[in-house]
Amino acid sequence: MDPKLAARITAHPSYQQLRADRTRFGWWLTAAMMVVYYGFILLVAFNKPLLATPLGGGVTTLGMPLGLGVIVFTIVITGLYVRRANSQYDRLAAEVSAAVTK
Repeated sequence: MDPKLAARITAHPSYQQLRADRTRFGWWLTAAMMVVYYGFILLVAFNKPLLATPLGGGVTTLGMPLGLGVIVFTIVITGLYVRRANSQYDRLAAEVSAAVTK
C-alpha cells in the first residue's frame, strides 16, 4: 500500500471513529463471551452436582441446556457483531474510502 494513502486513511476522522467503535464493541463482546464461557467451565469444575441435577423425569440434566445456552449465546453475539458491521462499520468504511480516493 502506498504510504501516503495509508497516512490519509489513518488521519481521516471516520476511520478513527470506525477503529475506536469497532475496538470498544469487540472488547465488550469478548468480555461477555469470556464471562459466559468461563462461568460454564467454572461450574463444570466446581459445582458438578448442580450441573448433574435432572430436569423433569428424563435423563436430561441442567448441564445440557446450560451448555446449549453457551453455544446459542455465541451465535447471538456473532449476529450482533455482523449486524453492526453491516450497518455502522460498512458505512464508516465507505466514507473513508470515498474521501481518501478523491
